[in-house]
Amino acid sequence: VQLQAFGGGLVQAGGSLTLSCQASGSTFTINAIGWYRQVPGKQRESVAIITDAGIDIDDSVKGRFTISRDHTKDTVTLQMNSLKPEDTAVYYCNVRDITGYPYWGQGTQVTVSS
Repeated sequence: VQLQAFGGGLVQAGGSLTLSCQASGSTFTINAIGWYRQVPGKQRESVAIITDAGIDIDDSVKGRFTISRDHTKDTVTLQMNSLKPEDTAVYYCNVRDITGYPYWGQGTQVTVSS
């Protein structure tokens, strides 16, 4: 599976951004798809994930971020509203196949200024 992320950029606190991720290749093997983020010196953390069991959104972004998947286009979108400076990070698209193997997109920078 190959992943290409789009979106990101610089926005003021309270603003919105949309991240999109296009999956290609053996997309029929995807078991989970979503977004992680990472800041320098910290571990990569889950932001929002869609699995067959449902949607898992980190508490830090609940009520502000929304994740959606378009099965027909093999895309996943992260709508980020009411952004805060602490949301600043590199965001990574991620899928896991039916064996649990992870695939990562190239990462896109999101910077929220105060």
